Amino acid sequence: MEQRVTITTETITLGQLLKLVRLIDTGGAAKWFLQEHHVLVNGERENRRGRKLRDGDRVDIEPFGTFVVVKAE
Repeated sequence: MEQRVTITTETITLGQLLKLVRLIDTGGAAKWFLQEHHVLVNGERENRRGRKLRDGDRVDIEPFGTFVVVKAE
């Protein structure tokens, strides 16, 4: 399942995205989440919570689905 995540800024961190889509409750949980789950950003394995995501970036998180970052017009 692919879900669009709309942002109003130029970038969002991977940790912020995880909170926005309600996969974690706090930013502190991001490091643990990324160690425990297989996360791909644009097809490449990622484990940095500070990874900057931009318009068009695709985040695949097994088994939660795919999230596509979209900048608000």
